[in-house]
Amino acid sequence: MKEYALELIEKGKRIDGRAFDQFRKIEIVRNAIKSADGSARVKFGETEVIAGVKIGIGTPFPDTPDQGILIVNSEFSPIASPEFEAGPPGEDAIELARVVDRGIRESKAIELEKLCITPGEKVLSVFIDIHIINHHGNLLDAAALASIIALLNTKMPKVEGDKINREEYVGNLPIAHLPINISVGKVGNFLIIDPTFEEEKILESKLCIAVREDDKICALQKQGSRQIKFDELEKMIDLAIEKSKELRRLCQQEH
Repeated sequence: MKEYALELIEKGKRIDGRAFDQFRKIEIVRNAIKSADGSARVKFGETEVIAGVKIGIGTPFPDTPDQGILIVNSEFSPIASPEFEAGPPGEDAIELARVVDRGIRESKAIELEKLCITPGEKVLSVFIDIHIINHHGNLLDAAALASIIALLNTKMPKVEGDKINREEYVGNLPIAHLPINISVGKVGNFLIIDPTFEEEKILESKLCIAVREDDKICALQKQGSRQIKFDELEKMIDLAIEKSKELRRLCQQEH
């Protein structure tokens, strides 16, 4: 299948007939987890990811005493792919969580200063848990999209002393920006987005780009052993900016 995918791309085609700059069918379901403060299920074709958000109370980091805390975790369940194993998070799961975290954090998506209760002592913590339901390529973009949509519909539970009262909500999580992650893969002289599982196996390199609504690049993550030339980098960033608008419109339509 890898050889077939490569042969097709060299002919300007893809396994599923899409254009190189075309996403698979994207499905979004809000409030997929009723027990979470916010959640979303996102499908890119057969790839399926669920993100859930929980609000808690914690101690701020010493270097940001007046800001809330963001923590992102991901779990690669063996039921999602034969490549995933049971046990503690592996390198791939840790990397995915860190890249999603970086895009949200560096874009200033959450107004963390509004989550401060007592400076230096008590703040609200935002926990994002990402669960991979089915892996058929491009997990990062699906996970990042599920996470930002989950944050968009997160309700703020009432704080009563040192406890959270989830019987009463006082508003929405303060969101200032909508970062969208777009992964652009390189095969020979071709650039593709939203690679399938088979296409990911033949990518020479991949650049994961988090883009804010003002076209600001918030985070970059390169994967793969092949170098990316400067002119290719420019094309990849331009493509990511263009395609991020498409996904952001989906977020806003659903919101």
